[in-house]
Amino acid sequence: MTKILLSGSLMLLLSGCAQNVLTHDEATAVIKNGSDTPLTPGKFKRSISSAKVQDGWIRTFHDRKLNALVKEAQQNNPNLKVAAARVERATALTKLTESELKPSVGVSTYYHDNNAEGANEIAFGGFGVSWEPDVWGRVGNVLAAQEELTTAQMADYNFARQSLAATTAKAWFLLNSNAKIYEFSKEIVTLQKKGLQILTAREEIGQGNKRDVHLSNALVAAAQDSARSALSAKERSQRALEVLVGRYPSGKLQSSSLYKVPSRIPNGLPAQLLERRPDLIAAEERVAAAFHQKASAELLHLPNIRLKLGLGPNTINDAITNLTAGAFAPLYTGGAIEAQVAIADAEQKAAIAAYARTALRAFQEVENALAAEKHLTVRLKYVEKMVKEYKTAYQMTVEKYRIGESTVLDIILIQGKWIGAEITRIQVLKKRLINRVNLYLALGGSFDTPKH
Repeated sequence: MTKILLSGSLMLLLSGCAQNVLTHDEATAVIKNGSDTPLTPGKFKRSISSAKVQDGWIRTFHDRKLNALVKEAQQNNPNLKVAAARVERATALTKLTESELKPSVGVSTYYHDNNAEGANEIAFGGFGVSWEPDVWGRVGNVLAAQEELTTAQMADYNFARQSLAATTAKAWFLLNSNAKIYEFSKEIVTLQKKGLQILTAREEIGQGNKRDVHLSNALVAAAQDSARSALSAKERSQRALEVLVGRYPSGKLQSSSLYKVPSRIPNGLPAQLLERRPDLIAAEERVAAAFHQKASAELLHLPNIRLKLGLGPNTINDAITNLTAGAFAPLYTGGAIEAQVAIADAEQKAAIAAYARTALRAFQEVENALAAEKHLTVRLKYVEKMVKEYKTAYQMTVEKYRIGESTVLDIILIQGKWIGAEITRIQVLKKRLINRVNLYLALGGSFDTPKH
């Protein structure tokens, strides 16, 4: 009969805690149905295609060097290792919290010399079991909160992985564009030196003048200064990328060609974005954790129950089993429980506001990238036309100068516009590539190849 009553009591204790622990959907209902979070539109205002966002975006650039650099960064980047360690810590904390729901078992022994009673030596010892059943679900809510926080930490890690891949790609495109500008700058130095030779020769035979030679010398120096500045920018971008992938910043990483942007990508729907972006997933998990933490704090008003079971020898020949139970109901704590509830309530509000902020930022990033996608496409057409026209005008001005129908100043004016247009073209190509990466990241697309 005693066993039946004990079993029934344990079943009641075990079933009571599950009823006071909210599900994930219940804990996050406020951000999905409440007025404190931004309204999710049916589609993006700058939508290109509402088809499903594809993963494995790194492959769309068809750049083996980029693929290798991203892989190297994922293996060696120190910041990513920090994020991975935080996931391990969160997982360990979850296991620690889970242990509070289980009984603790221990063994104790000690040695007693009782010569006064005519005995020589008597050994005492035994097993002890202590358990605080989670009757009201307080520890269950703490565990649920820690599980949500662990999931949030894993989402943070995934976002860090995606951000690192995107940052590596953007640093690679920056290096390639800086290298391209440097190569072009060296071509301009060569061009200016040839012009100086021609003007010097013309002046020596009496067909030119000293002023033009001085102007040409200045142009050579200006071109050399621009080339040196471009080289410095290239080396800085080399070192930055080397550090990003975990290498020593030696400035020896070789650049590559500046590829064109792949074809347009689908952008999906805003509602899908909320379920796909790791930072939004992490923010949602933290909202759920905050609800569980508040529920746990409110349950501190209810009594704690602790069971203890001892088994061991009272003497050498006798064994005694001892079962005790105790309850502690807080009556006055000096406002400590109320303060904990207030703290949990404030953290809950902060988590909801943080989710709203993250969602708005996510929508903004997508809309900005989608808008820039269209603007940069149009800009490239204009800039390419500028380069073509200015270069043609420059070549025509040089020919006119040779027949005496133009001046060196005319050449300098048109040449400067052509050089500026070409550098702008390279910059726009780079911006299109970087914006494409930003769009992939904003949409929550993973750089990993999908597994089938």
